[in-house]
Amino acid sequence: MGDPNIWFWVWVLLAAFLLIAEIFTAGFFMLPFGIGAAVAALMEFLGVSVGWQWVAFVFVSALMLVLLRRYADRITHDPPMRTGVDRLVGKAGVVIEELTPDSRVGMVRIEREEWRADAPGNEPVPVGTRVVVDRVDGTHLVVHPEV
Repeated sequence: MGDPNIWFWVWVLLAAFLLIAEIFTAGFFMLPFGIGAAVAALMEFLGVSVGWQWVAFVFVSALMLVLLRRYADRITHDPPMRTGVDRLVGKAGVVIEELTPDSRVGMVRIEREEWRADAPGNEPVPVGTRVVVDRVDGTHLVVHPEV
């Protein structure tokens, strides 16, 4: 290219475009590439060859992408809110009707609600035992004794 500083302006315009585009995206996707372009512009300003500018752009962009994605995932992914019967998974309760291996279905009380429950295994779970809900299976809960 005719102008020796053309790469400086290419990198500056690319960095500006990507940093402005980041405003309209979610999850820090354009920001790493904008930072990489800014680093490449700085290298052009310092007189580093175009090949090394590209290496710096790719390396810095990849590094920032990894670092910022981890940060973005941590701040933007809230655990999904459980609704309906799924809200009971992980909750503790008490057996109010024995869970036996032959029928395997009894009753448990979770908070103020009573539910049919199943306890996998060959041991009966007697009345009064504290249990934790593992999952929901159809219309009953699958529980295990609290440790």
